Amino acid sequence: MTISEFTLKSSDLEPVRRLEVFTGSGRRREWSPEEKARIVAESYATDETVCSVARRYALSPQQLFTWRRAARQPLADATASESLFVPAVIAARMPEPVAKRVPRQRRRKAARDAGMIELEIDGVAMRVGRGADAKTVAAVIRALKATS
Repeated sequence: MTISEFTLKSSDLEPVRRLEVFTGSGRRREWSPEEKARIVAESYATDETVCSVARRYALSPQQLFTWRRAARQPLADATASESLFVPAVIAARMPEPVAKRVPRQRRRKAARDAGMIELEIDGVAMRVGRGADAKTVAAVIRALKATS
């Protein structure tokens, strides 16, 4: 079917089924900010759906959702753009406490190192601590000797 077949011709045998008549200026409706605010508030306040409130005012639900989103937006923008100041307090510098070394730490290290055997074979150092398995230590020493 071509576009010319969709146009109304006087020789058509079939009568026109639908005819739309546009009245008014044919431009968009303009809602004042007060009217928008009232409709948005009504969509939040009642137990009705947004669609039923939009239908009552001959709006599309998408338009009412857009108005609701726009009504929430200035609150987010106002807090972000607003400069906030916090009072600053300058206090005198406190002397930093001097950390004292606890002699117990030295004792712990000395106690940990007590009973430790250190071997060096061809530049490879091996430390054997308390409680080491004798068979494992012997195997490691044999392996070090074999590589040298």
